Amino acid sequence: MGVNTISHICRRIALYGKGGIGKSTIASNLAAALASSGLKVLLIGCDPKADSTRNLTRETIPSVLETLEGSEKIGIQDLLHTGDFGVSCVESGGPEAGIGCAGLGISTTLEELTRLGVYDQDWDIILYDVLGDVVCGGFSVPMRKKHVDTVYIVTSADFMSLYAANNILKSVKRYSNREKPLLGGILHNRLGSAKERAVVQEFCRKTNSPYIAAMGQSPEIRLAELQRQTVLKAFPGGTAAQVFLELGRQMAESGQASVPTPLCPQDMDAVGAGILKLLQDEEVKE
Repeated sequence: MGVNTISHICRRIALYGKGGIGKSTIASNLAAALASSGLKVLLIGCDPKADSTRNLTRETIPSVLETLEGSEKIGIQDLLHTGDFGVSCVESGGPEAGIGCAGLGISTTLEELTRLGVYDQDWDIILYDVLGDVVCGGFSVPMRKKHVDTVYIVTSADFMSLYAANNILKSVKRYSNREKPLLGGILHNRLGSAKERAVVQEFCRKTNSPYIAAMGQSPEIRLAELQRQTVLKAFPGGTAAQVFLELGRQMAESGQASVPTPLCPQDMDAVGAGILKLLQDEEVKE
């Protein structure tokens, strides 16, 4: 392993967010950034789509559920797949659409990784990419079973994205306490304007959630995605790669966490009213 310039203490980080918000893109690029800095990284995709690691492996790797169905006896080598920069990749997978419980894949995966001793290896970073817009206890397993130390929520200024973020904050609060707060903060993706930043920052203020970083829509990220690559691989000297390198360093070094204060339905309605006013003001200007 290369020189560890951050810390050898294992950081266990989970990214949650509404489906389609760019959470998996951020997770794979963060994993690449951290690994390129010399850290030993394990990325665990906790989404039935099993696409969290594709930009690191250039393909959809067999999920844990698929592997278990196809073999009575499995080893670590059957579940861990090596991606770019040496990132170890795992996909939990899920049942066929319309059948079974999506959260079951996460529970089964964590049980298998524990049984096989994967967590006993000398990881610097364990990163979970978790679907967050489904109200299902299975998706809270990484928090509930104490597999994570810090949770970051990916959102945009869209109401449904913030609505999902607020629901996730409820789970974070449930599994946090003063001795062990879980919330690392909010990652603002798809930043389009200063007013959108203000909307998300106000949401953060009201929910006691640190506003960690903002990421705009980058052509580099889109092109890298089409090539099934991270920006660290496709455009290593680009602006987007530098953003992920800095964000990765910030998240790996930070030991700060808080207990959030999720909004009640009435306060979420007020957030929606604020977004509506923002959109109406923009229409008037046009």
